[in-house]
Amino acid sequence: MEKRRAVKAFTLIELMLVVIIIGALVAMVMPRLTGRTEQARATAAEADIRANIATALKLYELDNGSFPTSEEGLNALLDKPASATNWHGPYLEKKPIDPWGREYKYKCPGEHRTSDYDLYSLGKDGVESADDVKNWE
Repeated sequence: MEKRRAVKAFTLIELMLVVIIIGALVAMVMPRLTGRTEQARATAAEADIRANIATALKLYELDNGSFPTSEEGLNALLDKPASATNWHGPYLEKKPIDPWGREYKYKCPGEHRTSDYDLYSLGKDGVESADDVKNWE
């Protein structure tokens, strides 16, 4: 008489059941995560504009009596400009780049905030539009 060996393995039905469960979980989670990438980028840009770069600009102003001019731009936070009288920088570790890989826009005096400066990112599309992240409004 021949003896049969018992082979322990998953059946096709068990494997299909696991795939269906994983598919159902993905179907429930994915809609919640879609669109969050752009929201996270906009939040990061807002944190840079309202906190990180703003703090560096305020320190520069405290040391030098005024904000960097539009011509000097944010580079004045990294390298001493000719107009700086009491520069104690660098005020930032590296050149500020927005989450979309472009430089932040800086104008002093500002068109929207005439008492100090305008600081903004052009957002996802790279042109002035509704998705811009800015320090006014």
